[in-house]
Amino acid sequence: MSLADTINADIKKAMLAKEKGKLEALRAVKSALLLAATEKGADGKVDETAEINVLRKLVKQRKEAAGIYREQGRADLAEPEEMQAGVIEAYLPQQMGEDEVREVLAGVIAQVGAAGPQDMGKVMGAAMKSLNGKADGKLISSLVKSMLSGN
Repeated sequence: MSLADTINADIKKAMLAKEKGKLEALRAVKSALLLAATEKGADGKVDETAEINVLRKLVKQRKEAAGIYREQGRADLAEPEEMQAGVIEAYLPQQMGEDEVREVLAGVIAQVGAAGPQDMGKVMGAAMKSLNGKADGKLISSLVKSMLSGN
């Protein structure tokens, strides 16, 4: 079953269960997937990588909005955003842990022959290709930075 089919089935379940917050998040996913399918060059279909990128973008938007609401003392607005982010994250593949990412990065650093912080760009490019969708970009960046500086 494709992601779009899964989302449609879950929308029906959420409607029957009257889960307003979950329904809102799922409709946002459906809308974003439809937009991605109608983009130039998509030919009405969205591949798995593009689906993951769409989901990741939606989660990031929700988390950033929740962070802003929390900074301004608006927990009443932050909580629905965080709940929606959690609903959307359930459709993303399992993320790698810090130790697993560190192992992959050690291999990438050895592969590109990085010697220090000046090689961060080369390492990040190769790391993002090998870890795309498997780990958070911020985590990758911070680990690369610490590993290249010798920490």
